[in-house]
Amino acid sequence: MFLKANRIHDGKQFLPMNTALEVDDEGRILNILAEYFGEATEFEGILCPAFINTHCHLELSHLKGFIPKHTGLISFLQQVTKGRNAYSETEKATARNQAYQELHDNGVIAVGDIANTTDTLDLMPLKKLYLHSFVEAIGFNPSLVEKSFSYAKTTYDSFLNVADVDATSITLHAPYSVSDKLFERVSFWDKSSILSIHNQECEDENWFYINKSGAVNSLLHHLNIDTSHFTPSGTTSLQTYSQWISTQHQLLLVHNSFTSREDIQQVKHLFTNLFFCLCPNANLYIENTLPDVPLLMEEEMKICIGTDSLASNDQLCIYSELKTLQQHFDIDWELLLQWATYNGAQALRIEDRFGSLGIGMKPGIVHIYQDAATRIV
Repeated sequence: MFLKANRIHDGKQFLPMNTALEVDDEGRILNILAEYFGEATEFEGILCPAFINTHCHLELSHLKGFIPKHTGLISFLQQVTKGRNAYSETEKATARNQAYQELHDNGVIAVGDIANTTDTLDLMPLKKLYLHSFVEAIGFNPSLVEKSFSYAKTTYDSFLNVADVDATSITLHAPYSVSDKLFERVSFWDKSSILSIHNQECEDENWFYINKSGAVNSLLHHLNIDTSHFTPSGTTSLQTYSQWISTQHQLLLVHNSFTSREDIQQVKHLFTNLFFCLCPNANLYIENTLPDVPLLMEEEMKICIGTDSLASNDQLCIYSELKTLQQHFDIDWELLLQWATYNGAQALRIEDRFGSLGIGMKPGIVHIYQDAATRIV
């Protein structure tokens, strides 16, 4: 069959007017035809590759509406720990299965999904979405580094041993929850892996590293975590912990609400495969702020898009994230769609399969119309 639309975006750019896609019944692209005027199914709006959601927490889907908006990150995290296990296993399973379907219906084909548990293993056989499960290592006490790593490794092995799993790796949660020793332990365990890190989501994270002040202390005290071993570096979190990671890693920095030019310039000279994941609706939900997106663009950083979780978002919709960015920063849709497709596929190392319209590929095709987006293939 042949598909046409007002505009077709191939993951990198808009194609010439009157371009048509020839696809088979399974969604495989057979041909891309310029100046095609034959019979075709025509769509009002835009056709593009299915979206790549590079940061999500499906295991937290049951917390939708549980935490009020604009609490700030520290209060938000405290309430996540409170609510994570306040629901039955049936309620949690129902919520994450509904969230999985919501992602599919809203045009997503691949997800970088954060895992602190094995809860999402029940989603693997569904095969509507490609899932890269980032198993987080967490532990701020350097004397317990092997215990922290062992817990993450056990969870990782559980994913690895399931036949339906697409991809999995061990990663690091955030600078305020991971010691320097655990950063190094995970980094040097597998230098070829993708590391996805919650980065500079709140200003207090930086102050904790600069002079050990701010609300991060309250969070760690709330969690009964001893900080007596921690000596502030005098610089921001990113400038500090980036020194603890092998530069061979592909690095996916998530949120980046309080990332400065100095931060960016340091890491972009350290890491050749560096991506900045934006989750704007979650940033507004929690901290009521947004990253300095124009700065990231000026520094020519590779940007991709995530939704975070339903604990911090009203919906799991990449198109909604793009609309927020467009409304606040007036970014051209040609570039926004590249962030949501090809760049995201690169960030998860799946650009050979998803994120662009290439002959022989089955990237999924999304129809954007009347302020909505949905998968059609």
